[in-house]
Amino acid sequence: MAKSHLFLAALAVGAALSTAALAQDNSAATVVAKVNGVEITLGHMIAARAALPEQYKSLPNETLFTGILDQLIQQTALEQTVEGKLKLADQLQLDNSRRDYLSNVALTAVVLGAVTDEALQAAYDERFKDYAPQKEFSAAHILVDAEEKANELKAQLDGGADFAELAKANSTDTGSGANGGDLGWFGMGQMVKPFEDAVVAAEIGKVAGPIKSDFGWHLILVKETRIAEKPTLDAMREELASELQNRAIDAHIKTVTEAATVERMAEGVDPALLSDTALLEK
Repeated sequence: MAKSHLFLAALAVGAALSTAALAQDNSAATVVAKVNGVEITLGHMIAARAALPEQYKSLPNETLFTGILDQLIQQTALEQTVEGKLKLADQLQLDNSRRDYLSNVALTAVVLGAVTDEALQAAYDERFKDYAPQKEFSAAHILVDAEEKANELKAQLDGGADFAELAKANSTDTGSGANGGDLGWFGMGQMVKPFEDAVVAAEIGKVAGPIKSDFGWHLILVKETRIAEKPTLDAMREELASELQNRAIDAHIKTVTEAATVERMAEGVDPALLSDTALLEK
């Protein structure tokens, strides 16, 4: 049974907190249960709650308490039934899980220390040190496979047909087609060159094309243009924070790995053995 299923089963049992439990001078070391002499502490329960999916964390603690305690009791009892009976594959998975968890613990402080107001400001200044106002375009297009089809649609548009309706019915770019061909706002360098050149040269409100690109034949309607302002630090904060964290993680991993004594002895091991799970049974 999956861990989440165990939790749901335990949660369904339901029970109230005892007055004695509430009255204790508790700490993380407070023992809340014993299973064949093995202690389960309040600290274990707090850690288990912290690892729950968000939808469970929103439940009242009075409800979670019993569910978490029952789950830990059940897991401890189940754990005891396989002590000394683990297969090699089980032990290796435990080793890998421990390695994964502890490596994340090691990186947590690195991540938390990477993003400061000073670091964000420096990253922002570096990103936009050469910034110049850029022209942006709001446009829509209809993409088809053949020039003949594009000319037919252009004739219909010249005759007063609705661009958005034709895009919905005919565009092979189904993503924008469902929105009447709308591509939103974009700047220079974001579109393929023939398309970009046509957009730059187009008259606002007038259909341009057919224009050929590697994707097919385009009919293009430029709706409006604007000069894009430099984004604020607040608007860039999340993106810059992610970059700072990734940079700090990469640097820390490199430093720690290079400082370690690493001996690679995999030469001559056939990569095909990676999928040979039968080795785990030997």
